[in-house]
Amino acid sequence: QVQLVESGGGLVQAGGSLRLSCTASGRTFNSNAMGWFRQAPGKEREFAATISWNGGSTDYADSVKGRFTISRDNAKNTVYLQMNSLKPEDTAVYYCAASFFAGSRIRREEYTYWGQGTQVTVSS
Repeated sequence: QVQLVESGGGLVQAGGSLRLSCTASGRTFNSNAMGWFRQAPGKEREFAATISWNGGSTDYADSVKGRFTISRDNAKNTVYLQMNSLKPEDTAVYYCAASFFAGSRIRREEYTYWGQGTQVTVSS
């Protein structure tokens, strides 16, 4: 059974940092792009960051560019999202996803596997 399990979410004050992790089990995703999406209450799930299969290419939503960094460790089958300078508007459930493409992808439809999400709450 393929699983993506996120961890590292929590409550943090504005300006603080969190590091999310997503570990895959059941298969490896070393040839697949990975992404982070987020969904705030009452809003649609939106793209946050993506990384290509080998980490050579990344892309970010404008709202997180310069503050978030996506990375991966294929030896550990894990992808990370370092979030700095957090703002209250970053509050959301953050989801890890694996694409069926190798290159970085920003569309939800291009992702096949999804984690259950981890809550990030930023207080003002």
